[in-house]
Amino acid sequence: MRLVLVFADLFFIFIFLPLCLFFYFITKSISVRNGVLITASLIFYAWGEPVWVLLLLFSSALDYSVGRVIAANKGNRAAKAALAVSVILNLSILALFKYSGFIAENINALFGASLRAADFHPPIGISFYTFQTMSYSIGVYTGKANVQKSFARMLMYVALFPQLIAGPIVRYEDIEEQISQRQSRPEDISRGIFRFVKGLAKKVVFANTAGKLAEQFLDAELSGLSVLGAWFGVFMFTLQIYYDFSGYSDMAIGLGRIFGFRFKENFEHPYVARSATDFWRRWHISLSRFFRDYLYIPLGGNKKRRFLNLFIVWFLTGLWHGASWNFVIWGLFFFALSRAKNFFWTRRLPKYPKRLAMPTPC
Repeated sequence: MRLVLVFADLFFIFIFLPLCLFFYFITKSISVRNGVLITASLIFYAWGEPVWVLLLLFSSALDYSVGRVIAANKGNRAAKAALAVSVILNLSILALFKYSGFIAENINALFGASLRAADFHPPIGISFYTFQTMSYSIGVYTGKANVQKSFARMLMYVALFPQLIAGPIVRYEDIEEQISQRQSRPEDISRGIFRFVKGLAKKVVFANTAGKLAEQFLDAELSGLSVLGAWFGVFMFTLQIYYDFSGYSDMAIGLGRIFGFRFKENFEHPYVARSATDFWRRWHISLSRFFRDYLYIPLGGNKKRRFLNLFIVWFLTGLWHGASWNFVIWGLFFFALSRAKNFFWTRRLPKYPKRLAMPTPC
């Protein structure tokens, strides 16, 4: 059984977090405080499978080194080559540890091969921290972020436990100044605690309850499931995934606020969205912005090319959520909805009331 330390765990709430806060606030030295957060974060991550801490350290060291090379070779080919190394190695690591089974399965199905993927659980949070380390290298290359000369501070950014395993995806330039100078004022601590408790309630009270109700209906025998029961189960599952994910984001933002960090919002009432496009402006905002800024915009091109670019973005969005074709189809379903909305609603029905806009699938 895989052991993972999560925010809703009683051990985390009553032992791990209080100890971390105690050692953090007994000193005013930012270097010591960063050291406390690094130590706590590595312990937090190593709780289930300590071996994957080595991969986390490698990813941090990789992009720390790439950032130094880019900064020392601004405008030269060496900087572009270093960035390419970062992107290729990071995506290769992600593919190896998260998608090797999916790749082997499809190669076997297409060519009758007998490839066997490595039998291990993918490292927890690898999708999140891989994107974060890449955002650092890209930020240094584009000039949006300054190079970090301290590996300890770079490691703290990557391993910071509030957002390590469930997001949001925090870009380096958004908290660059806070890494070296930040304050935890009483107001920040109060707001952080409130936000953490709010997220904890979302997870424990709403998500877990909705999940149990969804299981009763969606895991039942189809022959005995009524239409009303099926819709009720789907509705409960919809509530479960929202309150679960947004609850963890709230807890991460709250914990970050306690320690003096200001993470950006990751959810903005997605279920009141008026279209699929609007939904993704509100749901997992950090991921949507990552793909927009680091994939869709750089791909560029004319209208036909933008269509292909959107297809690629939605394909990868689905694949990012899970290594199986149902996630890919789910991503392409949103691609189809966004294109249909753009073609049909925007161009053909501009005068219809907004309340008749395409409902957001959940």
